[in-house]
Amino acid sequence: TTPSMVSWNKDGEAVVGAAAKRQMVTNATHTVFGVKRLLGRKFDSREVTTLRETLPYQVTPASNGDAWVEIRDHAISPQEIAALVLEKMKVIAEEFLGERVDEAIITVPAYFDEMQRQATRDAGTIAGLQVRAILNEPTAAALAYGLHQQKNQRIAVFDLGGGTFDISILSIESGVFEVLATSGDNSLGGDDFDALLIKHLCSIFAREHNIDVRHDAVALQRLKEAAERAKIELSSALVTDINLPFLAVGAGGPVHLQCEVKRAQLESLCADLLARLLGPCEKALAAACMKPTDVDQVVLVGGMTRMPAVQVRVQQIFGKAPSKGVTPDEIVAAGAATQSAIVAGELTEA
Repeated sequence: TTPSMVSWNKDGEAVVGAAAKRQMVTNATHTVFGVKRLLGRKFDSREVTTLRETLPYQVTPASNGDAWVEIRDHAISPQEIAALVLEKMKVIAEEFLGERVDEAIITVPAYFDEMQRQATRDAGTIAGLQVRAILNEPTAAALAYGLHQQKNQRIAVFDLGGGTFDISILSIESGVFEVLATSGDNSLGGDDFDALLIKHLCSIFAREHNIDVRHDAVALQRLKEAAERAKIELSSALVTDINLPFLAVGAGGPVHLQCEVKRAQLESLCADLLARLLGPCEKALAAACMKPTDVDQVVLVGGMTRMPAVQVRVQQIFGKAPSKGVTPDEIVAAGAATQSAIVAGELTEA
């Protein structure tokens, strides 16, 4: 999958995806991520005001009061930034299929209002796409599991991605989806798990070499990449090694980071983040007037749900093991493709 990030170099040229992700630390003020959180939002809205406190890039008000992003003294709308990501995906799809791609179904969080959905459509238009439909992400996840073909039921879609956590309660009756309730945490995601591991690695390095690399952008970028890689490996292994040669220069020359990280250590570091998953789930269940036992299935979405401790937490909250039949990173895209096939008449809903 391609990270939804866009970065601009000193010449004003934009790169999208993995190339942008590699600049998250070294070019932080000109690397934009999580732009969907700004789509259709006003600069002085409560959500944007909160975001501005933590985002490394600058959000600025447009003439109509919308939240835009300032890149090298030039204001860019979230729609234009989202369009760059969509254009990248369009090229990837065309190269894979060997034919032109002119239409798309775009997924959005279930809580998106009409202004946010229209802004998403606008981004698709800027990217040269005819947007056939705007599909709720939890609905897409349920489609990917083929739940629209099963008996009437209540579904919890547990979506823990790189930047945010969303929980949605869906009702499926006669193949028709209804979102009963949504909740979430916009400051809880994989990046926060990475940050705790990075902090841990910095502490180890400082203790061993008496060098503080927390303000060294290049070292931090390497640490971020290593932390994310270690976190992923610890989803399937109990222990992993981190080896970063020439991380810094000390009095005696170059110094290296070599250490072992255990799954139990990572889970201990992230205990508070794992605990924060409960609140939004309780809120969504209360809004849907349901108890955990009323949920027939729990569907996992987002790469962070691969973490065993997250899956254990899900089972503790809902009293049942989550469904894991589809790759969580790709499930929303797979559901959008399923909906596309239904719209095109290539697949029946029943």
